[in-house]
Amino acid sequence: MKVKCFGIAKDITNTDVINIEEENIPQSVEDLKTWINNKFPEFKNIKSCMIAVNQEYAEDEQILNLGDEIAIIPPVSGG
Repeated sequence: MKVKCFGIAKDITNTDVINIEEENIPQSVEDLKTWINNKFPEFKNIKSCMIAVNQEYAEDEQILNLGDEIAIIPPVSGG
């Protein structure tokens, strides 16, 4: 499974795509967030980080499938 990273998520992971081995694929968005926080503890310092699945913001309960397009969308600021 590939997870695209944008903004500060890209800075924290030092990559624009995280590859998750098939045997470690999270079952839900909530499981993915837990996996990310364990693998990259700096994410715990970000107040609100959204997960998009197939180009739509996803709730924690959403089930993930192997072919889903997943992205970490960090908070953005600007004026």
